[in-house]
Amino acid sequence: MPVLPLVLTLALSVSLPQQHQHEHGAVPEALGRVHFETSCDPATRAEFDRAVALLHSFWFTAAADAFTRVAERDPRCGIAWWGVAMSRWGNPFAPSRPPRALEDGSAAIQKARAAGAATERERAYIDAAAELFESFSSVPHRTRILNYERAMERLHARYPEDREGAAFYALAVNQTALPTDKTFTQQLKAAAILEKLFEEQPDHPGAAHYLIHAYDHPPLAPKALPAARRYAKIAPDAPHALHMPSHTFTRVGLWEDSVATNRASAEAARRVNSIGDALHALDYQAYAYLQMAQDGSASRVHEEVQEIVARLEGGQQYTQVGLFASTAIPARLALERGAWTEAARLEPRATPFPFIDAMTHYARALGAARSGALSTLDGDVAKLGELHAALVAKGEDYWAQQVRIQHIAAQAWAAYATRDRERALTLLREAADLEGSLEKAAITPGPLAPARELLGEMLLELGRPADALREFESVMESEPGRFRTTLGAARAAARAGDSAAARQHYAQLLQIAPRPDGAPRPELQEARDAVQGATAGR
Repeated sequence: MPVLPLVLTLALSVSLPQQHQHEHGAVPEALGRVHFETSCDPATRAEFDRAVALLHSFWFTAAADAFTRVAERDPRCGIAWWGVAMSRWGNPFAPSRPPRALEDGSAAIQKARAAGAATERERAYIDAAAELFESFSSVPHRTRILNYERAMERLHARYPEDREGAAFYALAVNQTALPTDKTFTQQLKAAAILEKLFEEQPDHPGAAHYLIHAYDHPPLAPKALPAARRYAKIAPDAPHALHMPSHTFTRVGLWEDSVATNRASAEAARRVNSIGDALHALDYQAYAYLQMAQDGSASRVHEEVQEIVARLEGGQQYTQVGLFASTAIPARLALERGAWTEAARLEPRATPFPFIDAMTHYARALGAARSGALSTLDGDVAKLGELHAALVAKGEDYWAQQVRIQHIAAQAWAAYATRDRERALTLLREAADLEGSLEKAAITPGPLAPARELLGEMLLELGRPADALREFESVMESEPGRFRTTLGAARAAARAGDSAAARQHYAQLLQIAPRPDGAPRPELQEARDAVQGATAGR
């Protein structure tokens, strides 16, 4: 298939709670309350604050447009070009940037310096942002974000009462956290700054948003619930603000809440033609539906995605996050239901991103190995190896590791399918341990199939239920509320003779999926029988 075009399109018009005048009249919008003090023309103050609010809610193209309008109205307002540069930088948690974004950001920094800044504070912001783009063709990404963090630390120390500086500094701290650091040092440092800001300014979009990111890890996620409950109310007109609470809801297994906030986010994104945001919200929405065994609803989300994609394949709009979502959803639909034949028949696609392409080949490999359709298995396993090598060559270490996990897990199930059971277990343990050492990326609600969950399923098939139960219960700690994990724990406990644990897990499965829809899942009847049988036997 041809490589899909990558063109970012986002919404163009948003504003603070006040009405903002556009060519077609006033558009009332709510983005929260911020104030960024500037030396620019006072007539630009409301527009500048609006642009900062857009930036805090990751509405980057709209923010860049707003900052540019300020710069055009006041050519001496260098700090407006700082805002453009930060908007071109985009999502701080993305592991890399396309060259065009770096070129545009660097150009904005040059314009900021050419326009000048009347205060030392504004010059400090511009100099800090410049670190993100400095010699980007030769200086590694991580070096540049560390330099930016240090520059923002100096700014925050010099201007401790600058609340916007505090918010952006906290985001810079979190941006440099390593996915292998299980002490969460950077995240907790950022959270300490943000909690204070959130208490002082409960309507600040950055405080709520960045707290969710700081706590977006299994041991910390419950701490994010106040911010998650608040953020969508602070900025209800920003699609990302409506989606972001679902990061926390996913971490703690609040599936109905995740569906509701992502449905609102997708609708808001469609209203302003923000296709990437819409697809991202639909991915999280589908994931939540599948955990609740609402397979009919998940299938309708997939159909909606297919309709969107059919309009985009002609070449207008696509983003990395949109490509990820539209690839992940059909794979999730098959794997979460254990529809192995369906998974084996997924159609591969070619995109600019090897880690996105890998998802389909991973799902196909698992499906082939577990359905016995072995004719395609070797090809998909080999393709995963090629995609891993491509990511290594590009220096995309995080995604290289993620595809490596998929490659190892696929090899494990291939070995299992050919009755090399010991090698299969060895490989799958390696994949599970590697996956456990890394944090997930914000682009996804979770792995397509957690490697340790797969290990539990393999152990269960091998007649080792006690070992399987330990693996499932380990996954339940990091991925609470997963349907397949909970089902696996219930079956493993039952086969291991632990009737109390089996009842507990079967009962939990029924709580996770109280209102299933679509084709019935026989596993739920299995759970009902187990719980009713235990009750009758008392």
